[in-house]
Amino acid sequence: MKNIEQIIRVSKGSTDADLVLKNARLVNVLSEEIYETDIAITGDIIAGISKGYRGKKEIDLDGAYVSPSFIDGHVHLESSMLLPSEFARLVVPSGTTTVVADPHEISNVMGLQGISFMREATKNLPLDVYMTLPSCVPATNLETSGVELNSYDLALLIDAPWVLGIAEMMNFPGVIEEDNSVLSKIKLGLEKNKRIDGHAPHLCGKNLDAYVAAGIASDHECTTAEEAIEKLRLGMHIMVREATGARDLEALAPVLKDYNTRKCMFVTDDRHPKHLKQHISKMVKKAVSLGVEPIKAIQMASLNTAEYFKLQNLGAIAPGYKADIAIFKDLQNFEPYMVFKNGKLVAQEGKMLVDAAGFKIPQIRGSVNIRWLNKDDFKIKVPENKKQIKVINVIPQQLITKQTVENALIKDGVAISDTEHDILKIAVIERHRASGNIGLGFVKGFGIKSGAIASTVAHDSHNMIVIGTNDEDMYQAAVELVKSQGGKIIVNNGKVLAHLALPIAGLMSDKPYEEVNAKLETLEKAAKDIGCIIDDPFMSMAFLSLSVIPELKITDKGLIDVNKFEITELFV
Repeated sequence: MKNIEQIIRVSKGSTDADLVLKNARLVNVLSEEIYETDIAITGDIIAGISKGYRGKKEIDLDGAYVSPSFIDGHVHLESSMLLPSEFARLVVPSGTTTVVADPHEISNVMGLQGISFMREATKNLPLDVYMTLPSCVPATNLETSGVELNSYDLALLIDAPWVLGIAEMMNFPGVIEEDNSVLSKIKLGLEKNKRIDGHAPHLCGKNLDAYVAAGIASDHECTTAEEAIEKLRLGMHIMVREATGARDLEALAPVLKDYNTRKCMFVTDDRHPKHLKQHISKMVKKAVSLGVEPIKAIQMASLNTAEYFKLQNLGAIAPGYKADIAIFKDLQNFEPYMVFKNGKLVAQEGKMLVDAAGFKIPQIRGSVNIRWLNKDDFKIKVPENKKQIKVINVIPQQLITKQTVENALIKDGVAISDTEHDILKIAVIERHRASGNIGLGFVKGFGIKSGAIASTVAHDSHNMIVIGTNDEDMYQAAVELVKSQGGKIIVNNGKVLAHLALPIAGLMSDKPYEEVNAKLETLEKAAKDIGCIIDDPFMSMAFLSLSVIPELKITDKGLIDVNKFEITELFV
């Protein structure tokens, strides 16, 4: 409970503040202006923004810019492959002090136990971690997940103060078709006056009207200005995404320059470790470089997000607001040289000043459970009189894929990888229930000339995904990931070239950032060595099984026509 009397006395100037930031050039996101003032802080609260405050400690900022620190409105912490303590160590020095996490990656593997794990792992960090409850576990019935979470499961957690709502409703066909299990989750959030986040790529017209009317308030899947404008006109909040695999800020910059931005915010969604040291700050910098007004960009990184999620007294610098503050030397680079969390200096010159570790990892069950594999499991027998196949085409830096029909390369009655035309075999192996499900198909755009790559990070159910030029290397890669209980691996001619173990739910490492990043760099180099032309092949590969983003995807149940929302035949 706040000591209101103490705050009032400091605000009036009758009692010295704990800390006064003198001669600050305040970026006021409430009034949308910049002016010089002092900022008085008592405990973790801003008491006043007027000249002449006295403090037990005073810092003369000499005209440096002071803004609210940043909020990431939608992030999957598991996608960093790091424990939350390591995630905090990377993002806090860049000015991010609050994130809204959707733990649906680990939930698809471990259900409520996974959410509990993430909640325990995010306590006592110099980073506030709120959560939204996964709405689509599994994302669809076109894949096999480790568990299923229904509205009764989510009701166990919805009242927790750290829960801000229901996470991205990816099953937009279920909303439009009035699926009871889908609508029950939406109703749960609305009854508790909490947010329902959306996920509706390319949805438009009357179907989009229905989706919004159901109570879904945001979307982070806009990839064109036209799509964002249509959703803004319907009152949706636009989450502008810059992830490792999908970067939409440049495409949406015209909207941020010419339209009302108060319903726009910045999110990172899924990022690998190498893209965490410059977090929301880099999005602010990029937006400004694209012509967005600095105050608007900072507003989108702070106040807009706080107000959307109904986080009281967060996201601005004003009396009564939480003292979460970033200090910049200019409004071009947006690299904070001081970051305050709850009124305490937690990072300076890009380095953490407090220990974010100390989390003891609880025992967690193994999660890579695969029926005994044989090399023949990867064979694709060609039906009689069939010569053409549907191929998944990867689009660089996009989650959307395209379908083409290609001639299959056939040898001894089976379809094999055609490296000359960059048509590679892809397999998704169910790894939760040892069901034996294996979806087989072909993908174009990776450019791999030999060997195989494999991973247990494959959205959203995180079954094992393997891409390769030959069945032997694909088989070995899969077996090695079973041994390490998850991870990412590259095998060539029977030799393991690089391997990162991810023993926590097959998604996260228990090692420090430096060790994880070094192994990721080794994986990237090894991918190039076998001919891969995609900068981050594991990120691109991870979304090829996401059966809610058009056009053609693959799961353990087979090839998925996302436009029709059904399993489709590989051969034409």
